[in-house]
Amino acid sequence: MSGTVITGVGISDFGKFPHLTEEVLAQAAVLDALADAGIGINDVQAFYCGNAAGGHLPGQRVLRELHTEGQAVFNIDNACSSGATAFHLALDALNAGKHDTVVVFGMDQLSTFGGGALPLNKRDWNNRRGMVMPALYAMRARRYLHEYGVPQTVLAEVAVKNRRHGALNPIATFCKTVTQQEVLASRPIAEPLTLLQCCPAVVDGAAALVLTTKPGAGNAKPVRVLASVVQSGVFETGPVDMTEAEITKRAAQLAYEQAGVGPKDLSLVELHDAFTISELLYYEALGMCGRGEAQHLLASGATSLGGRIPVNPSGGLLAKGHPPGATGVAQIVEVCEQLQQRAGRRQVQGARLGLTQVTGGGIWGVDHAACSIHIFSV
Repeated sequence: MSGTVITGVGISDFGKFPHLTEEVLAQAAVLDALADAGIGINDVQAFYCGNAAGGHLPGQRVLRELHTEGQAVFNIDNACSSGATAFHLALDALNAGKHDTVVVFGMDQLSTFGGGALPLNKRDWNNRRGMVMPALYAMRARRYLHEYGVPQTVLAEVAVKNRRHGALNPIATFCKTVTQQEVLASRPIAEPLTLLQCCPAVVDGAAALVLTTKPGAGNAKPVRVLASVVQSGVFETGPVDMTEAEITKRAAQLAYEQAGVGPKDLSLVELHDAFTISELLYYEALGMCGRGEAQHLLASGATSLGGRIPVNPSGGLLAKGHPPGATGVAQIVEVCEQLQQRAGRRQVQGARLGLTQVTGGGIWGVDHAACSIHIFSV
């Protein structure tokens, strides 16, 4: 990655803030990241903004009141992978020598939509027939449970684990632990998924990062980027195995090759647990265990704080929340703080290598529209 490092991070609270705007949330995150890096806003040559639901020119709206000097602003919409894709493009520009310091930020404000599943393109064949994300993942869950003889209680335990982690994260939407019984007894959404097995749909938040090839007087040790991969879904014309996350598996293999590491080398993972079944599928796609073995990896405690490879120590999307434009950047903020030993009560001891994975978008005929995977070290 040619010496590019992250020297500053910033993140807003995640939650329901109808009295604020996504611009205000992002401004707070950007200013915190700049302060963390020890630089001013006009030390930055370009800004990369990930946003999925905010309309036209979200980056310029954020920066207008921060008194920038006309630096380039790039707006990226890649659904839930928007922020991570913005990071990837910013990294490319730095490695090409176009800039030496940039800011990447992501934000969304979903409380303005009033609740329910995220609105999708009505022209899409699947979406017109009700294949919103909860329905899609419910189908995947049913097939996975049937194929591998997994009880529904295993799905519930994913939510229990991530809520337990989220209770240690001061910016998380949900800072309260839950029991397996509470998860299973919560309101049905799409069988077998209940309310507490789905990430909250009405969450506002923002996150920001400073990337540079010329680190200076930051507050913490710079974090190195070992791999950055963005892949798109492949149009599938034949029968599809719904228990395999093809795009994540493909992107992970490329990322491991780029970084020169493997899944056994990872200290922690932040992954896209929009639904409980997602986490199990991604354990397998990331090579953390074999097909059908995710339930055993979870039950062993390996993916809990204190385990061999904690997954979603931030609480993940299930507890922290999921403002889509911010999610990919927020995952990177978490990994940076873990690698810098700044994660407080949720600190992964001895963390040296972290991976983030976020998918994005549901369109007919592909696993996902986008997947971004990044690997970091100190």
